[in-house]
Amino acid sequence: MKEVLQDIQSGKFVRDFMLENSVGQPTIKASRRANDEHQIEETGAKLRGMMPWISAGKMVDKERN
Repeated sequence: MKEVLQDIQSGKFVRDFMLENSVGQPTIKASRRANDEHQIEETGAKLRGMMPWISAGKMVDKERN
């Protein structure tokens, strides 16, 4: 955390962020692809499929409760 704070305070974070955006965000997009392919996302999709009230925007299944 100290390193992150130091990057923010020194301006390195903003410089890196601006550079990343100027070249089309390759690191961010690669990280997003890796996250999307993670096994927890597959499991989460299966679990959400078992809970239809989530997709309907409801917190509670009012048909049952």
